[in-house]
Amino acid sequence: MQNIISLAFIILFTAACKNGPSTSKHQASWPQFSTEGHRGARGLMPENTIPAMRKAIDLGVTTLEMDAHITRDKEVVLAHDAHINPLFMLSPDGKEISKEEAENMALYQMDYAEIRRFDVGSKFHTGFPQQQKLKTYIPRLAELIDSVQAYLKAKNKPPVFYNIETKSKPAGDNRLHPDPENFVKLLMAVIQEKKITPWVIIQSFDLRTLQVLHQKYPQVRTSFLVQHNKSVAENLQELGFTPTVYSPNLKLVNANLVKECHERGMKVVPWTANTAEEIANLKALGVDGIISDYPNLLVAAQ
Repeated sequence: MQNIISLAFIILFTAACKNGPSTSKHQASWPQFSTEGHRGARGLMPENTIPAMRKAIDLGVTTLEMDAHITRDKEVVLAHDAHINPLFMLSPDGKEISKEEAENMALYQMDYAEIRRFDVGSKFHTGFPQQQKLKTYIPRLAELIDSVQAYLKAKNKPPVFYNIETKSKPAGDNRLHPDPENFVKLLMAVIQEKKITPWVIIQSFDLRTLQVLHQKYPQVRTSFLVQHNKSVAENLQELGFTPTVYSPNLKLVNANLVKECHERGMKVVPWTANTAEEIANLKALGVDGIISDYPNLLVAAQ
């Protein structure tokens, strides 16, 4: 009987492994160097869209970086901005959107069915002239994960990490997004449903969401985004714990910062390096990954 039970366990374990990383309760191994496509591949494709993530996968990144917002009907969607952005979005009927109109189009005040109708890929983006233009939409995180996992399987590609930013700050609570606890709860519900927790890093400038994650979901990797001149020690004291990743603006990175982070057991993943020179300089300082709008440059530097 013992042999039969052991054999059954081996069969079940083997089957689980074949289903991919989602079945593991442990964190997946950190890549040798984390090449992260910012908002997918923002410099090459419409940001935070399924085509952008597929482009990054085709280029060979280890990590898909993306932004998360919450809609009125509690859907987790990929978007950097709290409002519909007239800089690169068109109305459902293909028309320009004025800044005044956009101010009344907060994602948290709209249902997803309405948000999905906006075109986020056809309008020329002056900041990113290399972007391929195509009609596309703001996806739900759940749909994005399904699409990525299916694409990886179809292309016979290795698993990728998901670096997901919670777009929140105190002034926006219950107006532009839920409070931190509910934001994290909604986000983690999708991640857990899709069984990708071992492959997820949650990043934020809002230390409150990271603190919720640390307290309630300690198995999830966290990344503290930094854009000011406070010291590493000051930032960690304010945060209250040591995150997996310290993610500063690239202009803040020097040899001493990298050394201190490594001594504290943190990875260093700067943002947003968009030239070959910036990427080379950061790699020379010993960072553990880089976020870039141009993942083609990241992969070329490997």
